[in-house]
Amino acid sequence: MPSLDLDEMRRQHPDMRGDWTVPQNWQRFTDAEHGVWRTLYRRLMDVLPGRACDEFLSGLGKLPLDDGIPDFEKLSAVLMKLTGWQVVAVPGLVPDDVFFEHLANRRFPAGNFIRAADSLDYIEEPDVFHDVFGHVPMLAHPVFADYMEAYGKGGLRAEGEGTLHNLARLYWYTVEFGLIETPKGLRIYGSGIASSSAESVYALEHASPNRIAFDLERVMRTKYRIDDFQESYFVIPGFDALFAETYKDFAALYRRLATGPTHEAGEIVPEDRVIHRGTRSYRPHSHAAAQ
Repeated sequence: MPSLDLDEMRRQHPDMRGDWTVPQNWQRFTDAEHGVWRTLYRRLMDVLPGRACDEFLSGLGKLPLDDGIPDFEKLSAVLMKLTGWQVVAVPGLVPDDVFFEHLANRRFPAGNFIRAADSLDYIEEPDVFHDVFGHVPMLAHPVFADYMEAYGKGGLRAEGEGTLHNLARLYWYTVEFGLIETPKGLRIYGSGIASSSAESVYALEHASPNRIAFDLERVMRTKYRIDDFQESYFVIPGFDALFAETYKDFAALYRRLATGPTHEAGEIVPEDRVIHRGTRSYRPHSHAAAQ
């Protein structure tokens, strides 16, 4: 994450509060910007049914996301009734401690801007479409909503232990780029996949990436790519299992992680349960924001 200067951010956004939130000012979004949202929404709805997990699609159906950039006040009123979460506007990327504090208090920070119409497939940092369409449907699922709160609390603890890079890998390979095993086959739940029509197809159907059964320590030892499609995806057996595996004291795990190997993004190790070993023959161009 790039260095974030609080004084500079306040100069650019004089209405920014101490927790880095800003008024959404929903009425300022133009018809063209709402049109970008609708275009992206339609494109994803052409590919996600049958690829996204039932929990994501169910959340999508419960929330007012289908007719332009949502009003966060109205969206939060619905989400609050479902799982006690709300969505708050931020000017862009926020510092780690601020991000964790929001999650720990069941607030999801979302960028208060949307990509340009000529940049539908590439953004330099997450915009409102990625943050809301990609993340918020899963926050309507009670177990995943609890997982996100627990992650925020874990992040606050990890700050003083020098282990944020390990925790960032967990977020990347679950919240952003996670797959789940279902009776119908592998499905998407990660927001970085679900908000990209191209990666939604690639993650499930292309021969190139590895699909590896989730193991907490393995994930925390594994680097990831921010500039291209993923070389490996980790597959959870279910959301209850993910929550149970990660809602624990990581102190002993962090001590083990202080030594031992760090794995490259596309590496297969002997202990892996490999669901699909990728060919690594496909190299798409850079396509999405660094999360």
